[in-house]
Amino acid sequence: MNLSRRDMLSSAGALAVAATLPGAAMAAQQGVSQRPPKAKRRFTSKAVEAEIARVKAKIGDPELAWLFENCYPNTLDTTVFAGQAGGKPDTFVITGDIDAMWLRDSSAQLQTYVHLTGKDPELRRLFHGAIQRQARCILIDPYANAYTHDPNAKSNLPAIDDLTDMKPGVAERKWEIDSLCYPMRLAHGYWTNTRDKAPFDDIWAQAMRTAVDTLRVQQRKDGPGPYHFQRVDKSPTETLMFGGYGAPTRKVGLIHSGFRPSDDACRYPFLIPSNLFAVSALRMLAAVLRDTRNDSAFARDCEALASEVEAALNAHGKMSDGKGGEVWAYEVDGYGNAIFMDDANVPSLSALPLLGSADRNDPLYRRTADLAWSERNPYFFKGAAAEGIGGPHIGMDMVWPMSIITRGLMSDDDAEIRQCLKWLKTTHGGTGFMHESFHKDDPANFTRSWFAWANGLFGDLILDLERRKPALIAGRI
Repeated sequence: MNLSRRDMLSSAGALAVAATLPGAAMAAQQGVSQRPPKAKRRFTSKAVEAEIARVKAKIGDPELAWLFENCYPNTLDTTVFAGQAGGKPDTFVITGDIDAMWLRDSSAQLQTYVHLTGKDPELRRLFHGAIQRQARCILIDPYANAYTHDPNAKSNLPAIDDLTDMKPGVAERKWEIDSLCYPMRLAHGYWTNTRDKAPFDDIWAQAMRTAVDTLRVQQRKDGPGPYHFQRVDKSPTETLMFGGYGAPTRKVGLIHSGFRPSDDACRYPFLIPSNLFAVSALRMLAAVLRDTRNDSAFARDCEALASEVEAALNAHGKMSDGKGGEVWAYEVDGYGNAIFMDDANVPSLSALPLLGSADRNDPLYRRTADLAWSERNPYFFKGAAAEGIGGPHIGMDMVWPMSIITRGLMSDDDAEIRQCLKWLKTTHGGTGFMHESFHKDDPANFTRSWFAWANGLFGDLILDLERRKPALIAGRI
């Protein structure tokens, strides 16, 4: 069975929420809100609603404004389940059409609202619950990428048959470096915007210690470590070679990753964008530990690991661009072998500045991002509908809107940004939402009508342009 996110069937809980989405399964009427009725929204934030009204009023293109109003609140409207656990806030966040909580997706989905947490006590409580839930998930199993709503339940996905240690509460167990980095980034964003220490209790600190220890173990200096994973599947992107431990490496200080942020298997286990993310995330975590818990010793440990990985990246993470210059590789093995490509899922080489992992004006980053947006990248596609980056997860000729959004976020060129907005405006397949992917020649051929991460990232693009390029979004696109 090929278990990819596009193939998984959601449980009854997710399907019940999907039924509230008026435009999920059919073409939407442009201009008519595609949000669920107010009574059926999972969560409403006054600050988010005010932000929607404020920004929408500044968008001169009616279709773009309609897309923003539909997409930006999608996570809160449809994917969050707020409650309590042990007398503390608890927030479970599904991806959309899959009834499980990915550490990566849930963090990215909420990140789009983090700047508003200082204005809304209820939104702060929602974030508090998510940070706490993520901590408890990591303590169940730091090698898992996705978790069940009930921490005592078996996986409700086909992953239950994977050849790995599937514990209760784990929905899927694909080891991905970024799964542990995203909660660190979310915690830092929340603390920076609220100065609220409440979520950062002993359980959270224990989870962060477990996360950092796991990153160290996966440097594999003293052996392969405890993680292994195999899946009975015809696709090589769904399993790991050599008994589930992955391809061989020379131990150089980089962190091994079994899988990419797309949930596809790494070819070489040193995934460079995720190692770069680990460097920035560990430094973010160190700042939170010092400020909220006065834990300088743990903070120094985080910073020491970050510095070690950074040095290894500079020594082993780059390759020739074929033009006399140097770029970041996508994956390496420490023996001098490397591949250049990029995948739309973040962390990607193209999106490094979004994660604090590169300066957007750094020449090394600019060369890397430009090469990724070219035919040197086997997953860069050009078609009649749009151009952009995809990846092996869906297959050839399928462009991910996430890559177009990232390109717009990283660009300072008005014409390039306007082109990105045009592509996004004309490839939503009439639904009023962003999708996982669409065919480069046919926007009606798309995957995942309900994908909250892409919707939130589109909201981030509009908010970013409202700050950086207000005149650009004030006119027609």
